[in-house]
Amino acid sequence: MCLLALVAEQPTYGYEMARKLEERGLHLASEGSIYPLLSRLQRQGLVEGYLVESGGGPARKYYRLAAAGTLTLSAWISDWNALAAGVNGVINGARHD
Repeated sequence: MCLLALVAEQPTYGYEMARKLEERGLHLASEGSIYPLLSRLQRQGLVEGYLVESGGGPARKYYRLAAAGTLTLSAWISDWNALAAGVNGVINGARHD
């Protein structure tokens, strides 16, 4: 879900996604874990990959959101919000002040 959300903001490449996730407080993702997920998202038709030449190095593979990815991201966000609300209800009810 987080990768789709980043790609929805703007087309980007794997290393940049890892950096953005870290900057936003998600320290669990590494470059090595992102690329297999991106491949899976591409196979599922949720993102599209394309190559962009870089000045002096190999071409970078960028990812953009596919139409199916937009719909899926919206559904996943709704599911996440419902789950987070339920978890918050449970843990906040467990406080013994």
